[in-house]
Amino acid sequence: MEHQKLRLKRHEERRLQGGHLWIYSNEVDTRQTPLKDFLPGEQAGIETHNGKFLGTAYVNPHSLICARLFSRDHQSLDRTLLMHRLEQALRLRNRLFDQPFYRLVYGESDLLPGLVVDRFGAHLSVQLNSAGMEVLKAEILDALTALLRPESILLRNDGSMRQLEGLPRLVETAYGTSPAEVELLENGVRMLAPLHGGQKTGWFYDQRPNRALLQRFVQDKRVLDVFSYVGSFAVQAAVFGAKAVVAVDASRFALELAEKNAGLNGVGKIFSGAQGDAFDVLKALRQDGEQFDVIVVDPPAFIKRKKDHQEGLRAYHRINELAMHLLVDDGLLLSASCSMHLQRDELLDVLRHGGGHLNRHVQILFEGMQGPDHPVHPAIPETRYLKAFLARVSKE
Repeated sequence: MEHQKLRLKRHEERRLQGGHLWIYSNEVDTRQTPLKDFLPGEQAGIETHNGKFLGTAYVNPHSLICARLFSRDHQSLDRTLLMHRLEQALRLRNRLFDQPFYRLVYGESDLLPGLVVDRFGAHLSVQLNSAGMEVLKAEILDALTALLRPESILLRNDGSMRQLEGLPRLVETAYGTSPAEVELLENGVRMLAPLHGGQKTGWFYDQRPNRALLQRFVQDKRVLDVFSYVGSFAVQAAVFGAKAVVAVDASRFALELAEKNAGLNGVGKIFSGAQGDAFDVLKALRQDGEQFDVIVVDPPAFIKRKKDHQEGLRAYHRINELAMHLLVDDGLLLSASCSMHLQRDELLDVLRHGGGHLNRHVQILFEGMQGPDHPVHPAIPETRYLKAFLARVSKE
């Protein structure tokens, strides 16, 4: 199939030639190839300013990222190529995991930009985050059904990226009967994830290796899980041998499911939840003289846009310092950030500054990132978003 051409301005091909897949609207030579001539999701051949072919992309003329490359060849993103890419993604996950609970497709890193698929055994939770993937919805569903024979496919198309792409935000069952909750197994622990009413796809597989890290450090310890969601860190810490765990979250719905997850694993007696704003809850715990041996701080993205950087950075400083106040001497703090706009060294500086302000000695023991089912594309720094440090905090 012959595609319409999208031509770049002079020198704007360098990032693509370095391996990146995104094209911004200000990089397009709109005099030669006006963006208004393209329909959202339409596929196009990408050329340099002098007509050299770079690859094939799909286009959204109404988005800042106006095109996303999916092939360096003259190809169409159709059912055949979709099936090939899905099979590649599945082969990798089968090498990584012995049970079907993982992120099957991680967008650009799996050469399927704008597509996210989380697998919960026989059930799939899917996000179509771009116009290009929205246009291919039927082909994607067909390919997933043929490859995995799932019992259900839920479209969690309610994320903010859809709004940026000019797409409607909604949640709908696309195939079969999608349950409200689905059971998964992670690090040997049974957990329930809320598919319809939960955050994102219902679960955060990206923190799997960082949750596993706790197993070495929580035996007979008091553990505080801040921004707990459905108790992923707290419940696993309890199963790993903690003597008491406290989960903090603003959502009553999430904490009720966290309590249910604790009961599912026989650790309900050592689990307790604290509903409320995390900053307020931690202040109240300090006033009550509470202290913990291990604290996990895994907030939502405080910096969602570049313009929010300073305000968000202050929030990271505040919440980590509050956590340090609650640590016993020689306590452990697992501090994480999923904000793409927060740099690794900035999170490290948050811990350094907090220790200095409280006259505590901070030692970094481990550095974590997202799990291997969220593989990093080496040319796309945006695909490595999760930062995590396990720190020992002691009195000098």
